[in-house]
Amino acid sequence: MIPTEMDGSDQQMQRYYAARAPEYDLVYQKPERQADIALLQAELPKRVEGLRVLEVACGTGFWTQFIAPAAKHVLALDASPETMAIAQQRVAPGRVTFREGDAYALPEDWRGLDAAFAGFWFSHVPIARRREFLQGLHRCLAPGARVLLIDNRFVAGSNHAISETDAEGNTFQARQLADGSTHRVLKNFPRRDELVALIEGMGTPLPNPAVLAGLTCYWCFEYQLPG
Repeated sequence: MIPTEMDGSDQQMQRYYAARAPEYDLVYQKPERQADIALLQAELPKRVEGLRVLEVACGTGFWTQFIAPAAKHVLALDASPETMAIAQQRVAPGRVTFREGDAYALPEDWRGLDAAFAGFWFSHVPIARRREFLQGLHRCLAPGARVLLIDNRFVAGSNHAISETDAEGNTFQARQLADGSTHRVLKNFPRRDELVALIEGMGTPLPNPAVLAGLTCYWCFEYQLPG
C-alpha cells in the first residue's frame, strides 16, 4: 500500500505493487516461511478477537482473511485497487469495510477504534516518516488501544539482497517481476530497540507471546496506547 500524495519514489512503488498484484502471494509459499506463517495464522486472531480493527495496507488480504473472522469488524485500507480487488474476494461480506486511501492521511471518519494492524507495511515507511505514520495511526484509535506490526526479518537467501542504502539509512532492493520489469523498492529492517525508542512517549511495548518471539523469518511488535 502506497500513499496517494506521492513523490517520484512513491509512484514507482505504487506501480510496482499494482503490477505485482497477481503474483504477490507467491511470497507466502516459500518453504522456509511456512512455520512462521502457521504460527501467525493461529496467533493473530487471538490478538484482535472481538475488537474493531484498523488494518493499514491490507494488500491482497492474505492476513485480513485470518483476522476478520475473529474481529468485531475490520476497516481495511490500501492505495492499490489491484491488490484490494483480490482482498475483497477473500472475506465474507460484512466482515470488512475496504477503502482506497493514504496510509499517511487515514480517513477522518475512522476514529475510536480498538486496535490497529499493519502486516508488511512498516518496512516500506521511510525512516524519516515513521513517527509521522504512527501519530496519524494513533489518531484513529481509542485510549488504551493496541497496535500490532508484523514484518520481515532479513534472512539471506529468503529476502532480496540489499542493493542500495541512502544517506538516511533507508535500504532498497531491486526486484524483478514475472513480466521482466525491475523495480527499486524501499525495504527497511528495523531492530526491536529501534521500535521501542520510536514509540517513546506514545505507547508502551508489550512482550511478545513466546510463540511469536520465536519467529525466524518475521518479526512481531505490539504496543499499547496510554489510557
